[in-house]
Amino acid sequence: MISIGGRAIGPGHPPFVVAELSGNHNGSLERALAIVDAVAEAGAHALKLQTYTPDTLTIDCDALPFRLGDEHELWGGESLYQLFERAHTPWAWHEPIFERARERGLIPFSAPFDATAVELLEKLDAPAYKIASSEIVDLPLIRLAAGTGKPLIISTGMASVSEIEAAVSAARAAGCAQLAVLSCTASYPASPAESNLRALPLLSAITGEVVGLSDHTPGIGAALAAVALGACVIEKHVTLSRADGGVDSAFSLEPTELAALVVESARAWESLGEPVIGPRPSEREGLRFRRSLYVVRDVSAGEPVTPENVRSIRPAGGLPPDAAAVVMGRHFARDVPFGTPLTWDLI
Repeated sequence: MISIGGRAIGPGHPPFVVAELSGNHNGSLERALAIVDAVAEAGAHALKLQTYTPDTLTIDCDALPFRLGDEHELWGGESLYQLFERAHTPWAWHEPIFERARERGLIPFSAPFDATAVELLEKLDAPAYKIASSEIVDLPLIRLAAGTGKPLIISTGMASVSEIEAAVSAARAAGCAQLAVLSCTASYPASPAESNLRALPLLSAITGEVVGLSDHTPGIGAALAAVALGACVIEKHVTLSRADGGVDSAFSLEPTELAALVVESARAWESLGEPVIGPRPSEREGLRFRRSLYVVRDVSAGEPVTPENVRSIRPAGGLPPDAAAVVMGRHFARDVPFGTPLTWDLI
């Protein structure tokens, strides 16, 4: 179990739902704050930012290695610098966004992408840090974030087992005592067919840490399935409306969908229960209304038992229905009134 912002996160607690703002502010602080309000009203637990500038992530170069492939569904042909310029959250916005989130009862934190981002977030007293999938190989960044003593969440999109192990080991060695590791398919949007959620128990086994899902698939189906497989953290991108457009809108939830995720993920977790088979406490009343053999009309001593006077009906209390073949043709030992459960002493 780990704790972020005073909230316990682990198998014994409902999923921790994180709403990712990312670039869905569309260049407007007012819209960013409106998303914060919508996230709070939807009942999510945390708001997450990404803390970078185009210049801290790349350089303004138009050479082929710096461009996304033309076939990319959302950002085809854009240079990295152009994309990050559109998508980044200005650093001056971080403080008002953090303040609004805290006012609305949310836990604000961010994914830093370099040392200057960690420095900014430390000034804002961020309660945790997220390492994005592409940065899982940036072990110096992981060590720096872990060295703050704050909980760390690491996404594992594109990562091999050895890369995950190296990142987890670096975090631990740098002093991270509270770590969560998220399964992720780092494509935008991601196909549910590539989610491989059955690997979540394996991710838990090989890391020994709390696990979760950073999800870029449409809707909430994958997230709910992940809860059933042990996900304790669910992260989804959120926008006010996909129709508004924006860099992440195509794979982002709208507020009503986020609200459904919060409710249904908690229900999914609650429904997991224990690995036991048998009657539940709430079924005790139902046990009284199973079928059994009953005398269905008044009979006199000596009368034969027939399908006309003994039937399998609800409630319980009489012989089991399968005993009918044994009792038919026998005789009643005494007078028996209508509505009496049939027992061996009556025949």
